[in-house]
Amino acid sequence: MKSILILEGNSANLIAEARKRVGVSPAENYANALKSQDENVTCRIVAPYETALTEDDLDDIDGVVLTGSGVPWSVDDPQAEPLRQAVARVFDGSVPVLASCNGMQLAAVILGGQIGVSPSGMEIGLALDINRTSAGKEHPLLDGRADGYAVPCVHRDEVQRLPEKAVLLAENAHSPIQAFAYECDGIDFWGMQYHPEFTAAWVADLLRAPGTIWQNTEKADALDIADSDKAAANQLGARGNDLAPEVRMTELRNWLKHIDSKNKQKVESF
Repeated sequence: MKSILILEGNSANLIAEARKRVGVSPAENYANALKSQDENVTCRIVAPYETALTEDDLDDIDGVVLTGSGVPWSVDDPQAEPLRQAVARVFDGSVPVLASCNGMQLAAVILGGQIGVSPSGMEIGLALDINRTSAGKEHPLLDGRADGYAVPCVHRDEVQRLPEKAVLLAENAHSPIQAFAYECDGIDFWGMQYHPEFTAAWVADLLRAPGTIWQNTEKADALDIADSDKAAANQLGARGNDLAPEVRMTELRNWLKHIDSKNKQKVESF
């Protein structure tokens, strides 16, 4: 079995609202996505905005996931300190870390990069026409991806300067840093600005959530009214198979394979 710790990036009220709307929290949704790609995955969830991370939480884990977040503050804001402290502790553990959206921004700040509001405005619905860099074409995170791919996304902020020693893996016209890796100094981090764990229906629901900065009924309708993943992708200008689960969750599957490889290396080293 693979034991994954998921750090929930949302506050208690946002977790409760998500459960009321769709039955699961963002972290629980992420756990379900991981389990759909590997039946040997077990997950534990900690929400640092509500409960401090403990040593017991870090015992016997094979990897850590950092979720996205709907809180109104940025990851470099003082209000994000509980989450920053938790991720800094995770980085001390040398386990593989995977992050989506807010989680990638959070890691970038902790590792010495810089984030800010995207000058292109909010990128919501799908991140379109993502291309791998030369490094990304060789990196296992994006194994199986073809240039010009699209993935669900909802974000206002973006990484605007990579940490020193980070490697840019993917980019598009809206946000030049769509994925990066940081694999040095005992840290094993892969991050994406987008959300492979999100279904079209999840994004549609999020775009209809009251009181959020990214409400967009037109895009929600395009995702939700469509009768298939292919139709939803076509509605928003993506290729027909981009939202098919086996394509959309490519990065999750690749990261779980990475954990298997790391665990095998540990066994062989004894």
